[in-house]
Amino acid sequence: MEGRQPGGDDRPGASGPGRDGIAVSATGEAALPQPPLSRVRLVKRILKIAALLFAAALLWLIVTAPLSRSLGPVAAPSITILSAEGEPIARRGAIIGEPVDVMALPPHVGQAFIAIEDRRFFRHVGIDPWGMGRAMARNLRAGRVREGGSTISQQLAKTSFLSPDRTATRKLQEALIALWLEARLSKTEILSRYLSNVFFGDNVYGLRAASRHYFNVEPEHLTLAQAAMLAGVVNAPSRLAPTSHLEAARERARLVLRAMREIGFISERQLADARPARVRRGRGDDVPSGTYFADWVMPQATDITDEGYGQRLVQTTLEGDLQRSAVRAIRRAGLGRAQAALVAMRLDGRVVAMVGGKDYARSPFNRAVQARRQPGSAFKLFVYLAAFRQGLTPSTPVNDGPIRVGDWQPRNYGDSYRGPEPLRDAVAYSSNSVAVQVTERIGRANVIRAARDLGITTPLRPDPSLPLGVNNVTLLELTAAYAAVAAGRYPIRPHGLPPESSGWFGGGGANHAVNRDRAFPMLRDVLYAVVQRGTGRAAALSVPTFGKTGTTSDYRDAWFIGFAGDLVVGVWIGNDDNRPLPGTSGGGTPARIWRSFMEEALGTAAARPAPSVPLYRADQEPDANASTTAPEPAPQPEPEPDEPQPVPVPEIAAPPPTTPEVKPPPPTQ
Repeated sequence: MEGRQPGGDDRPGASGPGRDGIAVSATGEAALPQPPLSRVRLVKRILKIAALLFAAALLWLIVTAPLSRSLGPVAAPSITILSAEGEPIARRGAIIGEPVDVMALPPHVGQAFIAIEDRRFFRHVGIDPWGMGRAMARNLRAGRVREGGSTISQQLAKTSFLSPDRTATRKLQEALIALWLEARLSKTEILSRYLSNVFFGDNVYGLRAASRHYFNVEPEHLTLAQAAMLAGVVNAPSRLAPTSHLEAARERARLVLRAMREIGFISERQLADARPARVRRGRGDDVPSGTYFADWVMPQATDITDEGYGQRLVQTTLEGDLQRSAVRAIRRAGLGRAQAALVAMRLDGRVVAMVGGKDYARSPFNRAVQARRQPGSAFKLFVYLAAFRQGLTPSTPVNDGPIRVGDWQPRNYGDSYRGPEPLRDAVAYSSNSVAVQVTERIGRANVIRAARDLGITTPLRPDPSLPLGVNNVTLLELTAAYAAVAAGRYPIRPHGLPPESSGWFGGGGANHAVNRDRAFPMLRDVLYAVVQRGTGRAAALSVPTFGKTGTTSDYRDAWFIGFAGDLVVGVWIGNDDNRPLPGTSGGGTPARIWRSFMEEALGTAAARPAPSVPLYRADQEPDANASTTAPEPAPQPEPEPDEPQPVPVPEIAAPPPTTPEVKPPPPTQ
């Protein structure tokens, strides 16, 4: 039987070994073995593969390198908060100077940087193999890295867009962007952009900012020694910043000068005459990174500057003179370990002064905005707003006497009661009894609604003790509520950015308060009485003054909020740990702080004794004969959804002040 040849293949067209091991095709033709590739052909094939790999790598680098950003500024945006007058009050982020034009600078400025950073700057195309080799040789001789081989173009590429990661990929991208920059820009443009963006230590970017920061001069006026020092800093800003490492900076500057001499940029005489530069810190370098007001307004400022790079200047509503007056008023109060806060705003809600504590450096917690404390009798503003809306007036007769609501019996300070009197006097002497009577008559939900109308957003429990200010509020929102009464419209929304700056971000925008209330003139009447003859007499000025005191149980919080002229000011004092301040009441230290501030702010003196003049006559008031002597509870609207149902509360008895503010009897606050 005829067998198949070993290794043969019966498939059509297949070839197999013939006699003598020579391959034979299916057609019977011999298939000669292929000769090995010649060396030239092998080299060509390797070069083709390498070219393809290089093209692929280049394409990948082009796709991944951020070429679209390579002409942008180096640093992330910085924000400088300005007062209403344009005075810097806080800065967040880097100090970034305006761009420089190297052609407008003294020749020795650009030459100093070229001499120490890139001697062949005008002879290479973005990357410099000779410079890299020279740097490598010097580093090997020194046994450590003493200098880099990056050109100025590479440094601009690196600092402008690439991450600080030291990887091969990033180095390749750096070289690619440097080549691209050289193709797009002239040498002077590259040098100008480099000088405008390079980091000089102390959080300073750009030659202009560095010149101002270290020498208080513009870069157009830099001396040879100053230029040499700045050129030396960029090699290691953290170790060579002259503000903290002056001797090291001067030694590096001498190295720069010698390099300039070697290249021929300066003469031997200029080298010998160059004296070490002296550091003269520029103005504005002491701008803090934060203040109480800046911390409050910064989120709004960030919102409107979140696009783009470079320095952003944000003008605010803060008035420098008033802010300084507020700080002085707090410092003069002699508070010991207690804390204090003050907010001043115009009638439209523009915050013009804010102090959130005695010392921002020790405690940046902003008690004017972040602290929620019991307002005590300062909350009664909403009780009487609701009452006047319901038909009561400042002349309505009331009975300041003991009452009971269920199992709870509110008491005045010192258990002292004045008996029958006009509602105006009950407010002036801060009667707890009358405030509770009025609230029970008109309904607690109406009091809560009045507070909401005037901008109070914190939770309010509709308990019997509601009118005595047992629910926490912030000083800022309570001051804005009083601003609504002063302005005659509501709500007044406090803001720190001018309307034209706030854009879409309503937190800093203009007020659109169009609601007016006939109760506001009556509120101003009773607030005037508080200061003229009641618990707030210590705040009286020589101009019409309006306000309300507030003191909480055990003297834990003391408030005075009032207005005069076009200023509305709130003051709070207390302890962060809620410890009592024995003997402190709203009509004492807070009222005196308030008056001290207002005397400076308005240029007025404290009030001289003068007869009290009511703002409105009783015959101008509706329902002047209404009485709350024996109130009958009115039907209460349903509580707001976020308010809990009324629950019994323990007795709240305010302790008597050590020195009664009004005699007789001692007032409640």
